[in-house]
Parts: sequence; structure tokens; C-alpha cells
Amino acid sequence: MTEKNSVELAELKPGWTRVPHEKVPAPTFWPAGVALGSVLLLWGLVTSLILVCVGLLLLTLSIAGWLEEMKND
Repeated sequence: MTEKNSVELAELKPGWTRVPHEKVPAPTFWPAGVALGSVLLLWGLVTSLILVCVGLLLLTLSIAGWLEEMKND
């Protein structure tokens, strides 16, 4: 008997219930894009307008892509 089967067949203590299986979302790179866009945006506020524009663009595209992926999931 494998370890997985022994865990599934183990008796529960009185009053306990099994945790239902939850779907785990697939890994994605969008959170990294949001983080990098935020850093570039804030860094650009201190240094140059070009970094602000690049950071804002990356942040916007990453949030839109992440929301689109969550919608389709």
C-alpha cells in the first residue's frame, strides 16, 4: 500500500472531516511583471520620466494579463 493510499484510508478522529480538494492555479509570470512594473514606476519618479512610462506600461499590461488569465481560469 502506498503512502497516499494509507493517508486516504486513515480513519478520522471523531468530529473531524476531510478537507475538500481545491484547484491550484497554474504558475504564471504576471505577478513578477506587476512587481517589476511597480519598481520601475517608483524608481522613475525619482530618476527619469522614461522609467515612469516603461514602469506604468509594464504594470498596466501585467495587471491586464493577470486579470485575463484569472478570468479564463
